[in-house]
Amino acid sequence: MTFISKRVVLHFPGFEPLDGSAHRARYERSARQSAAVWKLGISAADTQGKQRETAFDVTTDTDGWKTRSRVHVFDHNALVSRLRSGSVASQIVAGFLSAAAIIGDGGMSGYFRHAWRFGLFFIFPFLLMMLGVSLSATILVMPLGLELSAFHLLWSAGLSVAFFALAFLPFAERFYTLHLFADWRMAVALGRMDKNDVNAWLEDCAVAARAALTEDAEEYVISSHSMGSSVAAHVIGILLEREPNLFEGKQVVFATLGSAILQCSLLRPAHLLRSRVGLIAGCQSVKWIDIQCLTDAIHFYKVPVVAVCGYHSLPQAQMIFIRVKQMLTAEHYKKIKRDFLRVHRQYVLGPDTRAPFDFTLLTAGPLPAIEFAADGYKAMPGF
Repeated sequence: MTFISKRVVLHFPGFEPLDGSAHRARYERSARQSAAVWKLGISAADTQGKQRETAFDVTTDTDGWKTRSRVHVFDHNALVSRLRSGSVASQIVAGFLSAAAIIGDGGMSGYFRHAWRFGLFFIFPFLLMMLGVSLSATILVMPLGLELSAFHLLWSAGLSVAFFALAFLPFAERFYTLHLFADWRMAVALGRMDKNDVNAWLEDCAVAARAALTEDAEEYVISSHSMGSSVAAHVIGILLEREPNLFEGKQVVFATLGSAILQCSLLRPAHLLRSRVGLIAGCQSVKWIDIQCLTDAIHFYKVPVVAVCGYHSLPQAQMIFIRVKQMLTAEHYKKIKRDFLRVHRQYVLGPDTRAPFDFTLLTAGPLPAIEFAADGYKAMPGF
């Protein structure tokens, strides 16, 4: 069995308010958990920040074999921060405008057609916010319902605002409502490609990714989580548009974890994203594995992404099914199983027990990522 001594990783995280340093810190925490579970020696060096990506080195020791992985993290925290800036009112209005765009571009009908749970994920924050607005409006007009004079609207207006700001919003933020509003604004931008700042950011990421791919390695792993899969498809697609033979002679694995590519590519204007999905699928040097989990509602479970993007004749991404329940202790899983965003993050978090999937081993372990696609990590020799 082949072991990897040098690997380069390009990781595109999901839509989270974390910069490169925070992603590196989380990676190190997860790596420590994996090290304890698998009895490995794992160390992560300090962050080396650049304009559009953060890089750090990870070293894994096992049975006398040492693997060095250079991890490049392409976070979009700057875009997240920009989308979350402004008043609450402006974020709510912008969020509902993005929902209208998703519906108008055919996204919502596509979600329910291919993955109804993802459709529910789409409408949930907007229905919740509509409930809050409706309750606040009911409080506002309560004096009229009680046949009081219009003068009483003064106190009901204050009570309505207080209810919304002090009671409803804190409750709604337990479900990350405003963050999800921003997420859908990002989805529209990646589908329509009509925002100059997002397009320029993708170009910068492509330049940084091209530089990372020039580093010498035995294996190149391009990993992406959630919304990051749409970002990765754009960035790698840009590179293949310019250099169709970029990966020739390289061992490349494109690993999408809880992928939400269809969140953006199902929009009718997303022609460019769909074409880039086709370029990646048609690249013979790239092995595409799509990691999916039944209990994760925030992705397209058992949906062939490449085919749905219109490329039925091209090689399809290999679907690999995992279970979060296998990765955690019974107590830990019971604690998180009703938090849909926490379950969705487990793809890139550390395990409690040995399981067929482990993000640290995928990106820094001694075995090639392609071996995971064939057997999972329970088959690792010497462990």
